[in-house]
Amino acid sequence: MADPARLAELAREGGRLGIDTEFMPEGRYRPLLCLVQVAAGDEIAVLDPLEGFDPAPLAGVLADPEVEVLLHAGRQDVAILRREWDTTFTNVFDTQIAAGFAGFSAQAGYNGLLHDVLKIRLPKTASFTRWDARPLTEEQLRYAEGDVEHLVALADEIGARLEARGRLEWAREECLAIAEATDERDPEEVWRRLPRVSGLDPRDRAVARELAAWRERTAAAEDRPVGSVLRDPTVVELAKRKPAGRRELAQIRGVNPDAVRRRGPDILLAIERGREAEPIRAGEGDRLALDAVDGPAIALAESLVRSRAQDAGLAYELIAARADLAPIVVAARRGTPEPDVRTLRGWRRALVGEELLELLAGRRTLGVGEGGRVRVSEG
Repeated sequence: MADPARLAELAREGGRLGIDTEFMPEGRYRPLLCLVQVAAGDEIAVLDPLEGFDPAPLAGVLADPEVEVLLHAGRQDVAILRREWDTTFTNVFDTQIAAGFAGFSAQAGYNGLLHDVLKIRLPKTASFTRWDARPLTEEQLRYAEGDVEHLVALADEIGARLEARGRLEWAREECLAIAEATDERDPEEVWRRLPRVSGLDPRDRAVARELAAWRERTAAAEDRPVGSVLRDPTVVELAKRKPAGRRELAQIRGVNPDAVRRRGPDILLAIERGREAEPIRAGEGDRLALDAVDGPAIALAESLVRSRAQDAGLAYELIAARADLAPIVVAARRGTPEPDVRTLRGWRRALVGEELLELLAGRRTLGVGEGGRVRVSEG
């Protein structure tokens, strides 16, 4: 196995480190880190956490603002390494995000980009193999090396294209969010992700919060997926019905006899805690209540954003989604303060955010101009 200290030294000398991971998420609370692939200087290395090595030198490099850390679609890689190596990230360049500013899809895959940008094709035959099985095959090792072998060259070419367009700093700004990625979850907040939770009444919400928090902590302690403790729809149904005993509990769909036997007392205790807790009123974090008039306005806003994205040669998904536009439209209709959404911050606001607010205030209009392109005019 390569020497992590030597790789860290090369990364600091060159000011760059390419990194990727292979992990196994199945059957666990958090993914199991199985391999770490590194490109530093002229060296490509595959490190095996399951066999063991000292990650401290590389962890230090990841946190070093003087070293640019190159990844592709690296949000989960960052989250896993942050947790496993107890480190931080300060200077990240994600080639998938950067590609979105260079006219490629915001979800462009690594192999597709290698082909489109560098005219390189790599086999992807080992994508779904068992990375936690040992010994690794030669096919797996070749595949793992390939994921970082051309990462530096890919980043260089995309970076050059962005610099020529004046978009490099926009991409770097967007990569800041990747540097903050984590897979830690607050047990007291996970209830907000439950399906149809916005339809629960305040008392039901308090019960759902206690049940979801108990489920999260149980899954973490047993290192199993949360859904294997209780499925989401079952948690919601329990919050609605609030069974007070084992017989009632057994009538809930998704609570099988084994769950009643093994987990029944804990489930009932969580329900009781929720009954006694302060009800959770509707408020921040709830699903936005839309009026019938908002749909067409959201579609109009989307047309403007798509037009400006096309003009700038950017992937639309980098600028906005319906979850960004809906709060803007509702706030404009109600005359309330601007919502804190990404489309109204930073480079996005300069590109289209200000114009979007003027459109919703009636000071801009949209039409169809020459060649079928959307035309923006003063209202």
